[in-house]
Amino acid sequence: QVQLVESGGGLVQAGGSLSLSCAASGRTLRNYAMGWYRQAPGKQRELVAAITRGGFRNYTDSVKGRFTISRDNVKNTVSLQMNSLKPEDTAVYYCAADDSIWPHGSLYENDYWGQGTQVTVSS
Repeated sequence: QVQLVESGGGLVQAGGSLSLSCAASGRTLRNYAMGWYRQAPGKQRELVAAITRGGFRNYTDSVKGRFTISRDNVKNTVSLQMNSLKPEDTAVYYCAADDSIWPHGSLYENDYWGQGTQVTVSS
């Protein structure tokens, strides 16, 4: 069993930066593909960034060049560095872990997921 806890959310002005962290307990994350998802009010949840066990990364188009996903298998964490934030990035952000090559498109199809952290970007 893996417990995932997100942190680092908050309120930031447009153009600012935030760094989200997902800390795991119970098992090592090195055996899992990891993903960051977000859900904005009134919108469907989407996968915004993913990283494989080997470190390959993928991003949804709207965050490419602004967000960076990384993993630290020693600290058992996965991070999402978010730069040049826009009001449309406002959402609850979730991390998830899955033993597939890539995390699933749907948050709840993964093996484990956290409770989320709120990110609010003001204009």
